[in-house]
Amino acid sequence: MSNLPNCPKCNSEYTYEDGNLLVCPECAHEWSLEADNDNAEDAKVIRDANGNVLSDGDTVTVIKDLKVKGSSLVVKQGTKVKNIRLIDGDHDIDCKIDSLGAMKLKSEFVKKI
Repeated sequence: MSNLPNCPKCNSEYTYEDGNLLVCPECAHEWSLEADNDNAEDAKVIRDANGNVLSDGDTVTVIKDLKVKGSSLVVKQGTKVKNIRLIDGDHDIDCKIDSLGAMKLKSEFVKKI
């Protein structure tokens, strides 16, 4: 019997090798051992306009006037945003700006303080 790992999706013990991939015959999930060891998907790094790594709870400053879509409001350059949350998607910062409310920003328009 081989020492192949169980399927990460359905935990089936009947996995087999097919070239460089491991395959589960029960749920048809395919994966590689290299991807298992690296976990590159979990290590997504979000950086500000200067290349600094951002994390949840950071304080950032807006570096450019940003028009608020669907409104006549503008987020002015130099606006300080406290306690950001990082999310997946095109706008990768979720935050609350004083006097404007909840908003999503792109990390390319902010710099870390």
